[in-house]
Amino acid sequence: MTAPPPFSPTIALLAIGKEWETAFNDALKPLTLTARKYGLLGHIRSTPGISFSELARRSRITVQSAHTAVASLAEAGLVSDDTARAGSASSLAVTSAGEALLGEVAVIVSRLDEELTALHPELVDGLRTSLRRGTGLT
Repeated sequence: MTAPPPFSPTIALLAIGKEWETAFNDALKPLTLTARKYGLLGHIRSTPGISFSELARRSRITVQSAHTAVASLAEAGLVSDDTARAGSASSLAVTSAGEALLGEVAVIVSRLDEELTALHPELVDGLRTSLRRGTGLT
């Protein structure tokens, strides 16, 4: 019988992160939203007029993928793109429907935070402490 591998914080965080990501994606399905599109909406809301290049960089996707995703968000009425013509700087903004959807997601995130904190309170406290120490937040 072989001994189990040593504890790895990296593997542990990946496993728990996958569990939380799955719960988040499952909760977003009824809203016809994905975690990626939620992230894009958040970036657009926090930086109105953001360029596709910067949006792609922040989201860690290609510019082509950002264009495709934003087109989908615009088609759903969640984002407006007041770009005058192809090749000109974009002027992306979240619409009122996008803001309402982000509000719905905030409720979902709060519920998930409560549920997941109940399952892993020590982990959540440790993450909070670590992030505050690393970012200088109090």
